Amino acid sequence: MALATRMDRRPSAVRTVWGSTVGKKAVMAVSGLVMLLYLVVHMFGNLKIFFGPGTFDGYAHWLRTIGEPFLHYEWALWIIRVGLVAAVVAHGVCAYQLSRRDLRSRPVGYVHTRARSSYATRTMRWGGVILALFIVWHLLDLTTGTVQRGFVPGHPYHNVVAAFHDWWNNVFYIAAMLALGLHIRHGFWSAAQTLGAGSATRDRVLKGTANALALVLTAGFVAVPVGVMTGLVS
Repeated sequence: MALATRMDRRPSAVRTVWGSTVGKKAVMAVSGLVMLLYLVVHMFGNLKIFFGPGTFDGYAHWLRTIGEPFLHYEWALWIIRVGLVAAVVAHGVCAYQLSRRDLRSRPVGYVHTRARSSYATRTMRWGGVILALFIVWHLLDLTTGTVQRGFVPGHPYHNVVAAFHDWWNNVFYIAAMLALGLHIRHGFWSAAQTLGAGSATRDRVLKGTANALALVLTAGFVAVPVGVMTGLVS
C-alpha cells in the first residue's frame, strides 16, 4: 500500500521537465523559435505597405479570411494569436524563473565584476522587459486603436501612417526594434545550443545566422516608420 501511494505521488513527466532548469531552457528555446517564425512572417507582411494602401489593406483582409470556408471569419487569426500569446507567456515565465534561480544560486556578488559576455547577453533581461511593454503598446496602438488619435477600424494602412506621424512613437518603435535585434542575436544562438544544434564546427554558422536574422528583421521593421517619416509611405 505504501509503495502504491509513493508511485501515485510520483511527479508526471511534464512536471519533471517543467521543474528542471534544462526543461525551462528547452521551453524558452521552442517558444522563442515560434515567436521568431511569426516575426519573419509579420515583417514580410509589414513591408507590403510600400506597395500602397490597396495591397496592404488587402493583405490585412486576407489574414482574416484564412481557412474559409472551413474556418469562419478571423478564426485562423485568433488561433495564431492564442498560440502566440501562449508562446510569449511561456517564454516570459521561464525567463523570470531561470533568472530567480540564477540569483539564488549566487547570492554573493562575483569578485571580478569585469563584463565577459556580449552586450546582447548582458541586456537580454532588460530587452525582454522593453519588448513586453512594446507589445502591449503596439496592440493598443495598431490593433485596438485605444491610444491612437484618428484610428479607423478596418483601414490598417491609414492607421499605420497616422501612428508613425508622431515622432515619439517612431522613437519608441525604433528603440524597441533595436532591442529586438539584440534579443534575436543572442536568443537564436542560445536556443540552438539548448536544443542540441550547436557544436564546435557549427557555432560559426549559427552565430552568422543569428546576426543575419537580427539585422534583416531589425531593418525590415524599422523600414516602415522610416518610410512614413521620409514620405515614401503616405
